Amino acid sequence: MRRFWLGLMGLLAAPAIAAEGQRITVTGEIIDTWCYYSGVMGGPDSVVGSAHHTCALWCSASGIPIGLLTEDGTVYTVLKLGPQDNATGGDTALTLASHTVTADGMFYERDGINYIIVEEVLEDKGIVNLSHEDYDVVPSFAIPEPKE
Repeated sequence: MRRFWLGLMGLLAAPAIAAEGQRITVTGEIIDTWCYYSGVMGGPDSVVGSAHHTCALWCSASGIPIGLLTEDGTVYTVLKLGPQDNATGGDTALTLASHTVTADGMFYERDGINYIIVEEVLEDKGIVNLSHEDYDVVPSFAIPEPKE
């Protein structure tokens, strides 16, 4: 009977153990996860950096989750971004869209998906991925018509 209760206590404690975060510092680009994962605007190389900046702003303002894409290809879904209540649409998210940042926060992983609660942006390098030179501006309808 004692084994039963110890086993039951262990099972009840398992979710608490799984939810424990790990402090990390990570560097990467703030991305628009919808276009990155769906491929709706092109492959992964075309939906990052300056080529995708306008769309990244639109998606964040619409509530699409933002991500932090590291140089090794790891994507962290950003659940909270500094002082902002959520990670989408606010001034912080819109200011940092397409920027390469170094962030300090709590890392969580569940079902193969990486999450980060960014407590502080330690460094903002701005937009360093000048992908518009290779991909133009995605989406192309974001280019203003010339005035006559």
